[in-house]
Amino acid sequence: MFITTLFQTGGTQWFSVLTCLIGFIVILAVLFLASAIRIVPEYQRLVVFRLGRCIGSRGPGIVLLIPVVDRAVRVDLREQVREIPHQTSITKDNAPISIDFLWYYKVLDPTESVLQVGNFEAAAQGMATTTLRAVIGGIMLDEVLSEREHINNMLRTRLDEVTERWGVKVTNVEIREIIPPREVQEAMNRQMSAERIRRAVVTESTGTREAAVNVAEGEKQAAILRAEGEKRSAILKAEGEKEAQLLRAQGFAAALEKIFEIAQTVDQKTMTLQYFETLKALGSGASTKFIFPMEFTSMMENFLKKE
Repeated sequence: MFITTLFQTGGTQWFSVLTCLIGFIVILAVLFLASAIRIVPEYQRLVVFRLGRCIGSRGPGIVLLIPVVDRAVRVDLREQVREIPHQTSITKDNAPISIDFLWYYKVLDPTESVLQVGNFEAAAQGMATTTLRAVIGGIMLDEVLSEREHINNMLRTRLDEVTERWGVKVTNVEIREIIPPREVQEAMNRQMSAERIRRAVVTESTGTREAAVNVAEGEKQAAILRAEGEKRSAILKAEGEKEAQLLRAQGFAAALEKIFEIAQTVDQKTMTLQYFETLKALGSGASTKFIFPMEFTSMMENFLKKE
């Protein structure tokens, strides 16, 4: 009975050991699979080293690696932005100036970015700092303040020339802030104030000139309109006088025609009586002279013959 109990106890121990061994094997298998299977997103690549030798980049999707033998380095292919803090640089005319900027880069060759440089970002940041000082050192202060785009292009070109051998493309450089010396800032403020005053004076003078031009133009138009009105009035008045004269001439002509028509029916005696009436009117005046028409004798003959 004691032997049977001992056998049963030993079997239980062996079963426990076997269970632990199987669990350990399963854990090793899970760890093996976890280290052997990598899921790479679309925007990343794995640079694989097999026994220390680079065998290229892998991905995207599922990548199988040999545990212990293979080592993978992840590389992000998305465009990245990094900030270069304020750096004090000396311009060509020996003016200290503080500048900070942003630079954008994108990895084009993941293998080269791992093989050619140990710490790409640190190396690129140091290169950006020295490049900034070199660029600013060849430019005058006024140009630094007024030609940001030109400086951006120069920085981008020089950084890209260096990072190209690392398989990295510098896509853009943007200067964020330029802080000139205090005395330069004060001079700039005075210049801005003077410029504002000048613009105000120019604007005021321009407004005055335009107002004078508008007034003169208005007076000119008014004079033209008055002249047009006077001309039209004179034309209408002349046309009215013309028509009135025509009407008077027509009336006078009609009156003469009527007088001539009536005169045709008047006899010699009636004319003689009209002469007498005229002489009577002349005689009633205060004049001491008497006027007798030359036809007086011939007019008397009509009455003498009748008698």
